[in-house]
Amino acid sequence: MISVETIFDFAVNLALGILCLSFLLTIYRIVKGPTLPDRILGLDMLVFIAIGFIAVIGINTGYALYLDVAIALGLVGFLATVAFSRFVLSRGKTEDDILTEVREAAATARREAKQRSRPSGGKPGPRAGAGQAAGETAND
Repeated sequence: MISVETIFDFAVNLALGILCLSFLLTIYRIVKGPTLPDRILGLDMLVFIAIGFIAVIGINTGYALYLDVAIALGLVGFLATVAFSRFVLSRGKTEDDILTEVREAAATARREAKQRSRPSGGKPGPRAGAGQAAGETAND
């Protein structure tokens, strides 16, 4: 029969392994992450992962002091996220806005180039204006 201590040790090791994996994936997103808001969210995620590490270690050791540290880290992480968000908003245009504008400009340029490349022969002439019958001119 498996003892409770063995299950507890397995659960702690599994939790630490999952937290390590999520830490590495978050670091990758921070380094790679194409825009500043992606990086800010990655840093916020790192705070949550650190809180997870502290909680698992606190449960493993039995010290309640670790939970107080995790709460303090959560408050500091929240304030840092708010500060970063205000920084992004005060910058004006973000990289996402610039990328969207570039994509729209490229799509517009492609449409205009496609319209210019169409053969102009065979297009019907101007239509008769309002109040004019077909075949009549303005001088009639």
